[in-house]
Amino acid sequence: MKSSHRKLCALALCLLLGGACFIWTHWLQPLGEQAVSFRPAQQTCGQQGRLRYCINRDAGGVNGDWVYHLHGRKLDERSWNDPSYLTAMIQSAWQQMGQRPPTVVTLSYGPVWLLTPKGKAEFSGLLDEIGPDMEAIEARHGRPAQRLLLGESMGGLNALILGLSQPERFAKLAALCPGVYVDSPFASFGQLKAAVERTGADPKISFGVLRLARQHVADPAEWQRVSPLSLIERPLPASSHRPQLYVSNGLYDRYGNFEGSQRLVERARALDWQTQWHPIYGGHCASDIDSLARFLLPG
Repeated sequence: MKSSHRKLCALALCLLLGGACFIWTHWLQPLGEQAVSFRPAQQTCGQQGRLRYCINRDAGGVNGDWVYHLHGRKLDERSWNDPSYLTAMIQSAWQQMGQRPPTVVTLSYGPVWLLTPKGKAEFSGLLDEIGPDMEAIEARHGRPAQRLLLGESMGGLNALILGLSQPERFAKLAALCPGVYVDSPFASFGQLKAAVERTGADPKISFGVLRLARQHVADPAEWQRVSPLSLIERPLPASSHRPQLYVSNGLYDRYGNFEGSQRLVERARALDWQTQWHPIYGGHCASDIDSLARFLLPG
């Protein structure tokens, strides 16, 4: 009897502890998420070759400019109307300003992609495709008065690669938390380890970034063809058009992007690029929405 009683007590205690753990864990989980109050854009989607795209126009009307939006990792071409994402905050800011915003065209080659010229790496070549794909979209849906570029995280790096490789095509270029690094993905282990320590980057994330880079570029020479810190140094004729630059980054970016972004801005300003720099006291992709929304409007 005593043995049975002890077993029942132990079972009751286990059930009690299990229930308490379940309740505690449940209440520690987010109960919802902050949604942005905004009027969703009217969205038309299509496909051009491997490129999927969505054209987003404010129901209240648009100006003649187009913003090509290059999304972050694991997102897609439909992300512009996401009520919990920074894109909705940009739309909301435009609507509160009472100005007609640009048409936004979000482009996607899939959840993970980098714009690199065709080289030896397996996934290289998208930089050669995106220009003709954009031309085909414009031929089908109308020509913009001006082209602007916007990207965040992976998309921020893509926007810099595209905009600095083909500066004559774009009036403005906004890169949020872009993957700009001082050290090459082909640097020594000691250099890469020092970079992680210096920037406060998450080692696991840094390994993932390194792996992604090496899938798209095969050696240091190919890396130099797409590194924004190399592209900004390319000599341009004095009369050549240069897009206005907008760069932002969180000081505590766990991808370690703050250092490279700041270095890029310093070089751009030294080379007389018209540049806005918005360092943010926050983490990855923390952004100053008001200044960004105004930057993407005419003027």
